[in-house]
Amino acid sequence: MRCLLMVNGDYGDCAWYRQYKDGFDRVICVDGGTDWARRLGIVPHRVVGDMDSISPEAMDYAASLGAELTVVPREKDNTDFQLGLELAEEDGATEIVVWGGTGSRLDHSLSNLFSATALVLREIKVCFQSPGNDIYLINRHLVLPGKVGDTVSLITMGDESRGVTLHGFQYPLTNATLRGRWQYAVSNVIVEPNPAVEIESGVVAVIHYRELP
Repeated sequence: MRCLLMVNGDYGDCAWYRQYKDGFDRVICVDGGTDWARRLGIVPHRVVGDMDSISPEAMDYAASLGAELTVVPREKDNTDFQLGLELAEEDGATEIVVWGGTGSRLDHSLSNLFSATALVLREIKVCFQSPGNDIYLINRHLVLPGKVGDTVSLITMGDESRGVTLHGFQYPLTNATLRGRWQYAVSNVIVEPNPAVEIESGVVAVIHYRELP
């Protein structure tokens, strides 16, 4: 089951999202992410959060469409995004696409990315999408849907990732170990169609830039 998780981060060009908005079985909005759903004409199935950033208009929009509302206290251990991840897993998601999960709040961006790795280790696919780049969190294999000349970086999401092998890149790796405290697989370039990333252990964020900022 493919689930869209809409968060209140940076979106950029709204037109980009509209071409993909119908490709999901389930839509969960995290707090102010509901405003983006309203703006894009997306029907939310669930809305979760402490409701400190959602507008009254978006709240009415979700309610009018029959969305299930989960309101939590502002003072809590889990972030609203983590609660959204839990609901997606509870609903049976096998793949989660995150919109608005990164942005100007570095603390939120890092927390969201690292929190999502917990689901990847439970065999749930997770990808953060935006008009400029996609961030795939992987623990096994990925054939990257990029074109020759695109920039790709690998970031280890933990102490280390072992058995990292790259095919179709300018700077290949074979059975390499990437260490979290000294990253070195940044700013690679696709040189062949259907480039692939393989890892044996750990979780790696594969950041694919469709266009560099």
